[in-house]
Amino acid sequence: MELTLRRHGRQDPDLSELLALIRRAFAEQDGRVDPPSSMHRLTLAGLCETARTSEVWSLGTPLSACMILSPIAEVLYIGKLAVAPEARRTGLADRLIAFAEARAHARALATLEAQSRVQMTEVHDLLKKEGFREVARTAHPGFTRPTSITFRKDLA
Repeated sequence: MELTLRRHGRQDPDLSELLALIRRAFAEQDGRVDPPSSMHRLTLAGLCETARTSEVWSLGTPLSACMILSPIAEVLYIGKLAVAPEARRTGLADRLIAFAEARAHARALATLEAQSRVQMTEVHDLLKKEGFREVARTAHPGFTRPTSITFRKDLA
C-alpha cells in the first residue's frame, strides 16, 4: 500500500471512496453511542461542501485513513479522523495527527482540538497518547448526561 497524503477538493471523484471509508470506520459506533454518530447524516454532497470550506485529507492508496481539518476561532479542529479497521494500530492516526500539527503551525494556530463520544475510550487513549488533554464534556440536545468529550493539544 502506498502511503501518500493527499488533499481532496470539492469535485474530487475519490470523495465517494472517502465517504465509504468514514462510514466503515465509524460503523463500530452503531449501538454503542447515543445519539447515533453524525456520520449517518454525512452525504457525498455534504462532504463536497466540506471540501470547499475545510481541508479534507486522506492517506493511502487505496484510502486507509482520513481527517477533516477546520479552523474554528483560535484552534484547528480535527474532525472525522478515521482509519480503516484493517489498517488500525499501524501508525496512520499518529501520522495524520502529526500532519494536523504542521497544518496548524502553517495557519499560525497554536491549538489542535478534537471531540470523541464518551463511550469511545480507545479514541480517548489515542488522543491522550498524542498529547491531548480533556477540556470539556458536553451533551447533545435532549440529553442531560455528557455525550461528548472535547480534547485539546497546545502546540509549541
